[in-house]
Amino acid sequence: MSSGMGPTGEISVRRARERFHTAVDWLDSRHSFSFADHYDPSNVGHGLLLVSNDDIIRPGSGFLTHPHRDMEIVTWVLDGELEHKDSEGNRGIIYPGLAQRMSAGSGIWHSEINPSKTEPVRLVQMWVTPDARIDPGYEQLDIGKDLAKGGLVPVASGDPRHAAISIRQKGATLWAGRLKAAEKVRVPDAPHAHLFIAKGSASLEGAGGLEQGDAVRLTGAGDPWLQAGPEGAEVLIWATA
Repeated sequence: MSSGMGPTGEISVRRARERFHTAVDWLDSRHSFSFADHYDPSNVGHGLLLVSNDDIIRPGSGFLTHPHRDMEIVTWVLDGELEHKDSEGNRGIIYPGLAQRMSAGSGIWHSEINPSKTEPVRLVQMWVTPDARIDPGYEQLDIGKDLAKGGLVPVASGDPRHAAISIRQKGATLWAGRLKAAEKVRVPDAPHAHLFIAKGSASLEGAGGLEQGDAVRLTGAGDPWLQAGPEGAEVLIWATA
């Protein structure tokens, strides 16, 4: 971990190798924050983002039916496919470029299975707390065409006018980008921003070079430039209160 000061705030780099690690026969998971058996009281989230798990699930396996409540859960698939089923009757295949949100609300049971017999699935699952009590719910939308245009695309937000899918948290927006080689974007200005390099590499103003799995926590740091590396980069950025 390394920290520095941006133009007006703090920039903290968390390297991929520093993440908590869960490895079982069917799952390889890297946790950006405290999760399950991994607990560090100084690392329980950033802003409104509480969970960011980078999961690889082996073929034909996955998370069997289990409960959640009082959480907005956004799943972003990077490679392969993930089959979702829940107790509200929602069912679907999540694939790269599909924005998906499940509202746990007052209580929901669901499963997430890799339906392939041969290929693993890699995904990032992210949790934020809702700002009001809500019923369980589900939403998804393909945004592949928007991602192909370049730049950052608003995936999920508490202001549904400004994102593909809605979450019940006015203080949070998730952005995604599939940046081409050397493409530059600005990190959205927010009290708290969490940048995750899901694929490829990039360089962030005030932080330097970043590789796959690295994350940066920005606190009141303005809108620094992010530039993709020579092979491009897929990035996920939460901008929150």
